Amino acid sequence: MKKLLSTGYTDWAFNIAVLVLRTGLGLMMLPHGYDKLVHFAAKKNTFINFLGIGSTFSLSLSLFAEFFCAMFVIIGLFTRFTVLPLIIGMAVALFKAHDAAIFGGGEKAALYLTGFIAIFLLGPGKASVDGMMGK
Repeated sequence: MKKLLSTGYTDWAFNIAVLVLRTGLGLMMLPHGYDKLVHFAAKKNTFINFLGIGSTFSLSLSLFAEFFCAMFVIIGLFTRFTVLPLIIGMAVALFKAHDAAIFGGGEKAALYLTGFIAIFLLGPGKASVDGMMGK
């Protein structure tokens, strides 16, 4: 019981927690990106036009973040760099597509955004490709 109430943690516990956070968020993000990849032609004209760059280019950026960057986050390769497009994508989804409705339609985007910011701040942990390379 004393250990459950403790605020201390070991390096092992920290690295496992970051691994669970990284792989969990990455695996949950992959279907969103895969759906955009498979239905790219159907979505390219109706996707949100962020900053006036065009809906096709916005969809391409979102696809890159949600599919390819999510795969890199899962394996922990260039983690802090590859989580940035995911943070930007989730911020756009929350604030532009869902009008900052954190407790409404934007709840999922807010949860992803929070998790990806945590990964950015924590780093990949030792149970990652980055950790094995000594970065």
